[in-house]
Amino acid sequence: MGLSNGACTSLQELAPGVWAYLHADSGWGHSNAGLVCGGDAALLIDTQYTPAMTRRMAAAMRDAGLPAVTTVVNTHANGDHCWGNQEFSGAEIIASKATAEAMPHDFPPGMMRKLLSDELAGTPAGQYTRRHFGAFDFTSVVITPPTRTFTGVTSVPVGSRRVVLHEVGPAHSEGDVFVHVPDANVVFAGDILFADHPVMWAGPLENWIAACDQILATGASRIVPGHGPVVGPDGVHYFRSYLQHVLAALTERFHRGMPYWAAAMDIPLGPYEHLPLRERLVATAAATYHHLGAPKVPPAEVLDRMAQASPDAS
Repeated sequence: MGLSNGACTSLQELAPGVWAYLHADSGWGHSNAGLVCGGDAALLIDTQYTPAMTRRMAAAMRDAGLPAVTTVVNTHANGDHCWGNQEFSGAEIIASKATAEAMPHDFPPGMMRKLLSDELAGTPAGQYTRRHFGAFDFTSVVITPPTRTFTGVTSVPVGSRRVVLHEVGPAHSEGDVFVHVPDANVVFAGDILFADHPVMWAGPLENWIAACDQILATGASRIVPGHGPVVGPDGVHYFRSYLQHVLAALTERFHRGMPYWAAAMDIPLGPYEHLPLRERLVATAAATYHHLGAPKVPPAEVLDRMAQASPDAS
């Protein structure tokens, strides 16, 4: 069953009482979410990028007759997965300890507002940010941290059913978590799974590949990525192969002495050539080079190099 709210999003029931809130646009800021229902309880996996977007999601769930959210799980600290937390002030909010520690510092709303300001409008970073983030309103965001943290693996009851949270970061971010609903054979992968070119802020890529293996080990038949359509195990295998390809290519170029930004755009992509947002490989390359022994690149430089690599760069 699928319901559309007319805003390029849809609410799809993947199994009895397990719903995915999906964006048709899988790009920057348009993150998927999930709802697991059990009796009068409901566990929400990830909020949205802004309070207004989160209210629209909550309204779609309410209009579908679903229970009010009693627990929120944030899969990681990127704003498009947690900046709507303030809309669930009465709920328990759960995240990994590493996510909780990163949340106040992870591209905070003030930084996004500055990047969108007239002051930086003429810079590559400012232009890129306006193209991809200009439609989002960050003015009312209040960072709302988790009320409970964990490390490793933990179970959360939702009525009579059990939901299992697996910490697999650092990978995409410092504190990545995926959410397994065993009785429904469903996994909500957070940003361990992308439909487009992914972006790696933390790494190493070896950890990300291992995280894909952990998702596959659950035996889940339906996996909801952080961005993009629902897939089966084949979709995870495809993404895992992409990560292996990128790791091998970047490692070879690092040892050849190629700068990280040049290496990112030099990789022959083959079966992955069609994926949008190739410039994200610049951030992945910067993080990978750091794990291979290069100095850590400041985020401002990474964003600037990524903006310059965008096909829309002027």
